[in-house]
Amino acid sequence: MSDVLVKEVMVSDVAYATIPGSRDQVLKALKDRHVSGVPVVKGNELVGMVTRTDLLRNPEEEQTALLMTRDPLVVRPDDSVIEAARHLAENDIRRLPVVKNGTLVGIVSVADIIRVIADLDIKRTIERYFEKTTVAVWDEMPLPVAGAVMEYANVQASPVLDSDLNLVGIVSDRDLINASIIEDSVEMSDMSSASDEDEWTWESTRDTLNFYYGVSRIALRKIPVKQAMVPAVTAIKSSEVGECARVMMRNKIDQLPVVTSHQKLAGMLKDSDLLWALIEHSIEVGI
Repeated sequence: MSDVLVKEVMVSDVAYATIPGSRDQVLKALKDRHVSGVPVVKGNELVGMVTRTDLLRNPEEEQTALLMTRDPLVVRPDDSVIEAARHLAENDIRRLPVVKNGTLVGIVSVADIIRVIADLDIKRTIERYFEKTTVAVWDEMPLPVAGAVMEYANVQASPVLDSDLNLVGIVSDRDLINASIIEDSVEMSDMSSASDEDEWTWESTRDTLNFYYGVSRIALRKIPVKQAMVPAVTAIKSSEVGECARVMMRNKIDQLPVVTSHQKLAGMLKDSDLLWALIEHSIEVGI
């Protein structure tokens, strides 16, 4: 494992956005390439990162330059996977642009490192790593409400429960983006030349300018959560780290609801939680 380098696991065919650029181009790249975020370049220079969360939190912003996070943390191709995992875990981010001589040459994500964890077959259980508290949503909840709940709770995925509190699925920011639409509207602003209290106003009469402007925003379809969710693949407390990594890799998912023997929700295991298991394992074996 000490010999595994970023260049061996990174994705070289990188989906990216450019500036100047638009939100719609970013949204198309996220949907077409099934990724959660893309680097932003200007010329050949990396200038930022933009993610699904950035779009959902700024539904009316259309310029990529105002949506992106500037000066992202980066790694080099010859850095170790352990170093990349530590950067991801400690900064609570999901992807790192890979830069060589100032040029973007790839991207390494949590999902890429999950493949390394799967190959290592780490036997320790997930009990100390999964999150015991999580935010669940109701399967009949309107999707825009669920999206707001997830935003307020700062989570990228939520287990979905039915009226009997049975786990029936999971909804993630990926599902929100897939169920989103671009909504255009015309709004009006009243701009007065004087207020009623102004000394020069005659008999409280004001000249009012009606200013109309177009607004384009990302909106979630008004459907119940159950129409956007996907079936939940679950784990139990005694599941092993390596086993869970393989399940995530095979199913191309980044969250596993953890359930009890009675199939009741006990928490959530994120792929990023497994990064800590990798880091601890590397310390134990002296890497």
